[in-house]
Amino acid sequence: MRVIEIREPGGPEVLVPADRDLPQPGPGEVRIKVAYAGVNRPDALQRAGLYNPPPGASDLPGLEAAGEVSALGEGVTEWAVGDEVCALLPGGGYAEEVVTPAAHCLPVPKGLTQKQAACLPETFFTVWSNVFERGGLQAGERFLVHGGSSGIGTTAIQLAHVMGARVFATAGSDEKCAACVDLGAERAINYRSEDFVEILKTEGGANLILDMVGGEYLPRNVKALADDGRLVQIAFLQGPKVELNFAQVMMRRLTITGSTLRPQSDHAKAGIARTLRDRVWPLLEAGRLAPVMDREFPLDQAVAAHSRMESSAHIGKIVLKV
Repeated sequence: MRVIEIREPGGPEVLVPADRDLPQPGPGEVRIKVAYAGVNRPDALQRAGLYNPPPGASDLPGLEAAGEVSALGEGVTEWAVGDEVCALLPGGGYAEEVVTPAAHCLPVPKGLTQKQAACLPETFFTVWSNVFERGGLQAGERFLVHGGSSGIGTTAIQLAHVMGARVFATAGSDEKCAACVDLGAERAINYRSEDFVEILKTEGGANLILDMVGGEYLPRNVKALADDGRLVQIAFLQGPKVELNFAQVMMRRLTITGSTLRPQSDHAKAGIARTLRDRVWPLLEAGRLAPVMDREFPLDQAVAAHSRMESSAHIGKIVLKV
Protein backbone atom coordinates (compact mmCIF):
# COMPACT_ATOMS: atom_id res chain seq x y z
CA MET A 1 0.00 0.00 0.00
CA ARG A 2 1.03 3.63 -0.49
CA VAL A 3 1.84 5.57 2.68
CA ILE A 4 3.42 8.84 3.78
CA GLU A 5 6.36 8.33 6.11
CA ILE A 6 8.29 10.75 8.32
CA ARG A 7 11.85 10.43 6.97
CA GLU A 8 13.37 12.19 9.96
CA PRO A 9 12.22 14.87 12.43
CA GLY A 10 11.81 18.21 10.70
CA GLY A 11 9.59 20.47 8.61
CA PRO A 12 6.88 19.46 6.14
CA GLU A 13 9.50 18.42 3.59
CA VAL A 14 10.38 15.30 5.65
CA LEU A 15 7.02 13.73 4.70
CA VAL A 16 7.82 11.27 1.90
CA PRO A 17 5.82 8.65 -0.07
CA ALA A 18 6.69 5.00 0.52
CA ASP A 19 5.31 1.47 0.10
CA ARG A 20 4.46 -0.83 3.00
CA ASP A 21 2.70 -4.14 3.60
CA LEU A 22 -0.96 -4.07 4.52
CA PRO A 23 -1.47 -3.95 8.31
CA GLN A 24 -3.36 -6.89 9.77
CA PRO A 25 -6.13 -6.29 12.36
CA GLY A 26 -5.62 -7.98 15.72
CA PRO A 27 -8.34 -9.09 18.12
CA GLY A 28 -10.99 -6.38 18.53
CA GLU A 29 -9.63 -4.36 15.60
CA VAL A 30 -10.77 -3.52 12.09
CA ARG A 31 -8.85 -2.53 9.00
CA ILE A 32 -10.18 0.44 7.04
CA LYS A 33 -9.63 1.18 3.34
CA VAL A 34 -9.00 4.90 3.72
CA ALA A 35 -10.86 7.34 1.48
CA TYR A 36 -9.82 10.51 3.33
CA ALA A 37 -7.50 11.21 6.25
CA GLY A 38 -7.77 14.28 8.45
CA VAL A 39 -4.73 16.53 8.99
CA ASN A 40 -4.22 17.79 12.55
CA ARG A 41 -1.72 19.75 14.63
CA PRO A 42 -0.54 16.61 16.47
CA ASP A 43 0.55 15.23 13.07
CA ALA A 44 2.87 18.21 12.68
CA LEU A 45 4.18 17.77 16.22
CA GLN A 46 4.90 14.10 15.53
CA ARG A 47 6.64 15.05 12.26
CA ALA A 48 8.82 17.50 14.20
CA GLY A 49 9.80 14.80 16.71
CA LEU A 50 7.80 16.34 19.57
CA TYR A 51 4.87 13.91 19.89
CA ASN A 52 5.90 10.26 19.76
CA PRO A 53 3.32 7.54 19.02
CA PRO A 54 2.24 5.45 22.01
CA PRO A 55 3.73 1.94 22.32
CA GLY A 56 2.43 -0.41 19.64
CA ALA A 57 0.98 2.35 17.43
CA SER A 58 1.96 2.91 13.81
CA ASP A 59 4.85 5.30 13.25
CA LEU A 60 2.95 6.85 10.34
CA PRO A 61 1.12 10.14 11.01
CA GLY A 62 -2.66 10.43 10.87
CA LEU A 63 -5.08 10.28 13.80
CA GLU A 64 -8.43 10.13 11.97
CA ALA A 65 -9.81 8.76 8.72
CA ALA A 66 -12.97 7.72 6.91
CA GLY A 67 -13.53 4.88 4.48
CA GLU A 68 -14.82 1.32 4.28
CA VAL A 69 -14.11 -1.58 6.61
CA SER A 70 -11.88 -3.99 4.65
CA ALA A 71 -11.06 -6.66 7.25
CA LEU A 72 -12.18 -7.74 10.71
CA GLY A 73 -10.05 -8.91 13.60
CA GLU A 74 -11.03 -11.75 15.89
CA GLY A 75 -14.12 -11.08 17.99
CA VAL A 76 -15.40 -8.06 16.04
CA THR A 77 -19.16 -8.34 15.57
CA GLU A 78 -20.39 -4.73 15.47
CA TRP A 79 -18.98 -4.02 11.98
CA ALA A 80 -19.00 -5.86 8.67
CA VAL A 81 -16.70 -5.64 5.66
CA GLY A 82 -17.97 -2.81 3.44
CA ASP A 83 -19.41 -0.68 6.27
CA GLU A 84 -18.73 3.04 5.87
CA VAL A 85 -17.03 4.36 8.99
CA CYS A 86 -14.95 7.19 10.35
CA ALA A 87 -12.51 6.42 13.11
CA LEU A 88 -10.14 7.75 15.70
CA LEU A 89 -6.73 6.20 15.02
CA PRO A 90 -3.69 5.52 17.19
CA GLY A 91 -1.67 6.57 14.12
CA GLY A 92 -1.23 5.41 10.54
CA GLY A 93 -3.93 7.44 8.79
CA TYR A 94 -1.67 8.73 6.00
CA ALA A 95 -1.98 5.41 4.16
CA GLU A 96 -4.27 3.46 1.86
CA GLU A 97 -5.26 1.14 4.73
CA VAL A 98 -5.15 1.52 8.51
CA VAL A 99 -5.93 -0.60 11.58
CA THR A 100 -7.76 0.71 14.65
CA PRO A 101 -9.86 -0.67 17.53
CA ALA A 102 -13.39 -1.44 16.34
CA ALA A 103 -14.77 0.47 19.34
CA HIS A 104 -13.14 3.67 18.07
CA CYS A 105 -15.14 3.59 14.83
CA LEU A 106 -18.38 5.46 14.22
CA PRO A 107 -20.74 5.26 11.26
CA VAL A 108 -20.49 7.98 8.64
CA PRO A 109 -23.40 10.22 9.69
CA LYS A 110 -26.39 10.13 7.34
CA GLY A 111 -26.21 13.06 4.94
CA LEU A 112 -22.44 13.51 5.26
CA THR A 113 -19.77 12.42 2.79
CA GLN A 114 -16.70 10.37 3.67
CA LYS A 115 -14.66 13.51 3.13
CA GLN A 116 -16.69 15.35 5.78
CA ALA A 117 -16.68 12.34 8.10
CA ALA A 118 -12.87 12.17 8.03
CA CYS A 119 -12.87 15.55 9.79
CA LEU A 120 -14.99 14.42 12.73
CA PRO A 121 -13.15 12.02 15.06
CA GLU A 122 -10.10 13.91 16.30
CA THR A 123 -11.89 17.22 16.90
CA PHE A 124 -15.19 15.83 18.21
CA PHE A 125 -13.51 13.34 20.56
CA THR A 126 -11.26 16.15 21.83
CA VAL A 127 -13.93 18.82 22.20
CA TRP A 128 -16.57 16.58 23.77
CA SER A 129 -14.22 15.04 26.33
CA ASN A 130 -12.61 18.34 27.32
CA VAL A 131 -15.45 20.87 27.08
CA PHE A 132 -18.37 18.78 28.32
CA GLU A 133 -16.89 15.89 30.31
CA ARG A 134 -13.79 17.50 31.83
CA GLY A 135 -14.92 21.14 31.68
CA GLY A 136 -18.58 20.50 32.55
CA LEU A 137 -20.00 23.22 30.28
CA GLN A 138 -23.66 23.94 30.99
CA ALA A 139 -26.35 25.80 29.05
CA GLY A 140 -26.25 29.53 29.74
CA GLU A 141 -22.57 29.58 30.74
CA ARG A 142 -20.03 31.85 29.07
CA PHE A 143 -17.55 29.78 27.06
CA LEU A 144 -14.37 31.11 25.46
CA VAL A 145 -12.41 29.07 22.91
CA HIS A 146 -9.08 30.25 21.56
CA GLY A 147 -8.23 29.54 17.94
CA GLY A 148 -11.88 29.70 16.96
CA SER A 149 -11.25 29.17 13.24
CA SER A 150 -9.21 25.99 13.71
CA GLY A 151 -10.64 22.49 13.44
CA ILE A 152 -10.96 22.31 17.22
CA GLY A 153 -12.33 25.86 17.39
CA THR A 154 -15.02 25.48 14.73
CA THR A 155 -16.16 22.25 16.38
CA ALA A 156 -16.17 23.76 19.89
CA ILE A 157 -18.14 26.83 18.79
CA GLN A 158 -20.86 24.75 17.16
CA LEU A 159 -21.17 22.19 19.95
CA ALA A 160 -21.21 24.77 22.73
CA HIS A 161 -23.74 26.91 20.85
CA VAL A 162 -26.11 24.02 20.12
CA MET A 163 -25.89 22.97 23.79
CA GLY A 164 -27.07 26.42 24.87
CA ALA A 165 -23.87 28.12 26.02
CA ARG A 166 -22.92 31.73 25.27
CA VAL A 167 -19.89 31.38 23.01
CA PHE A 168 -16.90 33.71 22.65
CA ALA A 169 -13.93 32.99 20.40
CA THR A 170 -10.57 34.47 19.51
CA ALA A 171 -9.12 34.47 15.99
CA GLY A 172 -6.38 36.28 14.11
CA SER A 173 -8.24 38.14 11.33
CA ASP A 174 -11.57 39.81 10.64
CA GLU A 175 -12.36 37.06 8.12
CA LYS A 176 -11.76 34.36 10.72
CA CYS A 177 -13.78 36.28 13.31
CA ALA A 178 -16.69 36.50 10.87
CA ALA A 179 -16.52 32.74 10.35
CA CYS A 180 -16.69 32.21 14.12
CA VAL A 181 -19.81 34.37 14.39
CA ASP A 182 -21.42 32.51 11.49
CA LEU A 183 -20.89 29.25 13.39
CA GLY A 184 -22.61 30.50 16.54
CA ALA A 185 -20.17 32.68 18.47
CA GLU A 186 -21.89 35.59 20.19
CA ARG A 187 -18.66 37.60 19.99
CA ALA A 188 -15.46 36.92 18.05
CA ILE A 189 -12.35 38.71 19.28
CA ASN A 190 -9.51 39.61 16.90
CA TYR A 191 -6.54 38.96 19.17
CA ARG A 192 -4.30 41.15 17.01
CA SER A 193 -6.29 44.27 17.83
CA GLU A 194 -8.46 43.44 20.88
CA ASP A 195 -7.85 42.18 24.43
CA PHE A 196 -9.91 39.10 25.20
CA VAL A 197 -9.35 39.59 28.93
CA GLU A 198 -11.00 43.01 28.98
CA ILE A 199 -13.86 41.88 26.75
CA LEU A 200 -14.64 38.83 28.89
CA LYS A 201 -14.43 40.89 32.07
CA THR A 202 -17.18 43.19 30.79
CA GLU A 203 -19.37 40.06 30.43
CA GLY A 204 -18.65 38.86 33.96
CA GLY A 205 -15.79 36.55 32.98
CA ALA A 206 -15.73 33.20 31.26
CA ASN A 207 -17.13 30.22 33.12
CA LEU A 208 -15.03 27.91 30.93
CA ILE A 209 -12.04 28.49 28.64
CA LEU A 210 -10.66 25.96 26.16
CA ASP A 211 -7.08 26.85 25.28
CA MET A 212 -4.44 25.36 22.99
CA VAL A 213 -2.11 28.39 22.98
CA GLY A 214 -0.50 28.27 26.42
CA GLY A 215 2.52 30.46 27.10
CA GLU A 216 1.57 34.01 28.02
CA TYR A 217 -2.10 33.13 27.52
CA LEU A 218 -2.11 31.13 30.78
CA PRO A 219 -2.07 34.08 33.21
CA ARG A 220 -4.35 36.04 30.89
CA ASN A 221 -6.83 33.16 30.87
CA VAL A 222 -6.84 33.15 34.68
CA LYS A 223 -7.68 36.87 34.64
CA ALA A 224 -10.46 36.30 32.09
CA LEU A 225 -12.20 33.61 34.15
CA ALA A 226 -15.21 34.30 36.32
CA ASP A 227 -15.08 33.22 39.95
CA ASP A 228 -15.38 29.41 40.12
CA GLY A 229 -14.34 29.31 36.44
CA ARG A 230 -12.54 26.44 34.73
CA LEU A 231 -9.59 26.46 32.33
CA VAL A 232 -9.05 23.37 30.18
CA GLN A 233 -5.66 23.18 28.44
CA ILE A 234 -5.30 20.88 25.42
CA ALA A 235 -2.10 22.14 23.71
CA PHE A 236 0.75 24.63 24.05
CA LEU A 237 1.44 26.41 20.76
CA GLN A 238 3.35 29.09 22.71
CA GLY A 239 4.99 26.65 25.13
CA PRO A 240 4.01 24.91 28.41
CA LYS A 241 6.01 26.98 30.89
CA VAL A 242 5.06 30.36 32.34
CA GLU A 243 5.04 32.17 35.68
CA LEU A 244 1.59 32.11 37.25
CA ASN A 245 0.30 33.58 40.53
CA PHE A 246 -1.73 30.74 42.04
CA ALA A 247 -3.15 33.00 44.74
CA GLN A 248 -5.82 33.98 42.20
CA VAL A 249 -6.66 30.32 41.68
CA MET A 250 -7.21 29.88 45.42
CA MET A 251 -9.01 33.15 46.16
CA ARG A 252 -11.41 32.83 43.21
CA ARG A 253 -11.83 29.03 43.42
CA LEU A 254 -10.61 28.43 39.88
CA THR A 255 -9.98 25.04 38.32
CA ILE A 256 -7.10 24.44 35.91
CA THR A 257 -7.10 21.09 34.14
CA GLY A 258 -6.32 19.60 30.76
CA SER A 259 -5.78 16.44 28.79
CA THR A 260 -4.36 14.93 25.63
CA LEU A 261 -6.34 12.36 23.68
CA ARG A 262 -3.79 10.04 22.11
CA PRO A 263 -2.22 8.56 25.31
CA GLN A 264 -5.61 7.70 26.84
CA SER A 265 -6.61 4.05 27.10
CA ASP A 266 -8.55 2.26 24.40
CA HIS A 267 -11.33 1.81 26.97
CA ALA A 268 -11.54 5.56 27.62
CA LYS A 269 -11.67 6.38 23.91
CA ALA A 270 -14.37 3.75 23.37
CA GLY A 271 -16.46 5.44 26.05
CA ILE A 272 -16.15 8.80 24.29
CA ALA A 273 -17.14 7.14 21.00
CA ARG A 274 -20.30 5.70 22.56
CA THR A 275 -21.29 9.08 23.99
CA LEU A 276 -20.68 10.83 20.66
CA ARG A 277 -22.85 8.29 18.86
CA ASP A 278 -25.67 8.84 21.35
CA ARG A 279 -25.43 12.59 21.90
CA VAL A 280 -23.70 14.19 18.90
CA TRP A 281 -24.25 12.00 15.83
CA PRO A 282 -28.03 12.75 15.86
CA LEU A 283 -27.17 16.47 15.76
CA LEU A 284 -24.90 15.93 12.75
CA GLU A 285 -27.57 13.90 10.97
CA ALA A 286 -30.15 16.60 11.72
CA GLY A 287 -27.90 19.25 10.17
CA ARG A 288 -27.46 21.18 13.42
CA LEU A 289 -23.69 20.61 13.29
CA ALA A 290 -21.31 20.17 10.36
CA PRO A 291 -17.55 20.00 9.91
CA VAL A 292 -16.04 23.17 8.48
CA MET A 293 -13.90 22.24 5.48
CA ASP A 294 -10.85 24.21 4.36
CA ARG A 295 -8.97 22.37 1.63
CA GLU A 296 -8.32 18.91 0.20
CA PHE A 297 -4.91 17.65 -0.94
CA PRO A 298 -3.96 14.34 -2.59
CA LEU A 299 -2.09 11.95 -0.28
CA ASP A 300 1.18 12.53 -2.11
CA GLN A 301 0.87 16.27 -1.41
CA ALA A 302 1.01 15.84 2.38
CA VAL A 303 3.90 18.34 2.41
CA ALA A 304 1.61 21.04 0.99
CA ALA A 305 -1.16 20.10 3.43
CA HIS A 306 1.18 20.50 6.42
CA SER A 307 2.52 23.78 5.05
CA ARG A 308 -1.03 25.08 4.75
CA MET A 309 -1.88 24.04 8.31
CA GLU A 310 1.26 25.57 9.78
CA SER A 311 0.67 28.85 7.91
CA SER A 312 -2.54 29.23 9.99
CA ALA A 313 -4.25 30.56 6.86
CA HIS A 314 -6.87 27.83 6.97
CA ILE A 315 -10.39 28.00 8.39
CA GLY A 316 -11.60 24.59 9.53
CA LYS A 317 -10.25 21.21 8.51
CA ILE A 318 -7.67 20.06 5.95
CA VAL A 319 -7.93 16.53 4.53
CA LEU A 320 -5.82 14.19 2.42
CA LYS A 321 -7.64 12.31 -0.36
CA VAL A 322 -6.37 8.75 -0.42
